[in-house]
Amino acid sequence: MRHQLPNILSFSRIVLTPVFFVMYTVDDPIIRLISLVVYTVAALTDYFDGHYARKMGVETSLGVFLDPLADKILTFSAFIVLPTLNANVFPWWPIILIVVRDIWVTVMRVVATQRGMEMKTSYSAKVKTFIQMGFLYVSLLLGLAISVPNFYGSIARQFFHSGVMTYALYVVAFITLYTGIEYIVQNRKLFQRR
Repeated sequence: MRHQLPNILSFSRIVLTPVFFVMYTVDDPIIRLISLVVYTVAALTDYFDGHYARKMGVETSLGVFLDPLADKILTFSAFIVLPTLNANVFPWWPIILIVVRDIWVTVMRVVATQRGMEMKTSYSAKVKTFIQMGFLYVSLLLGLAISVPNFYGSIARQFFHSGVMTYALYVVAFITLYTGIEYIVQNRKLFQRR
């Protein structure tokens, strides 16, 4: 059982994702707060599955596949839920760019693995992940704040409609796209005929 713990944690992240998504779309501060707790718990499993896999020396091929898949599903759901708050503040096109880029890099990783090669994660890609996570947490917290019908919710709604988060999304999309192009350039040998 202990040896399966990392995979169980990764699988739990996949299971928790739709729970977060459905609950967050409900325009109720309590339900939205619970959904953020679910999202945070799901995000924490990402740290613990890798930690336990390394600590117990039980990294498996299933875990290597399941962990990044669970990460992508959780991240995609967080991005996709944003336009449900307001599609003018969080337009679809930069979110589609982000999702397509991440799917493309995942496909590249699968091809690399099939060809016995390894794609190293670049420093800029790590920075991209940090920026994405920061943006998502701020956006999701702001989405919670605007659902509160009081003075603070009113301030949050004014900030929400100020355009700051829209430009922040554009920056995140640009950085994400840049790192995707960087991956293609650095790993162009994957596309060469053998």
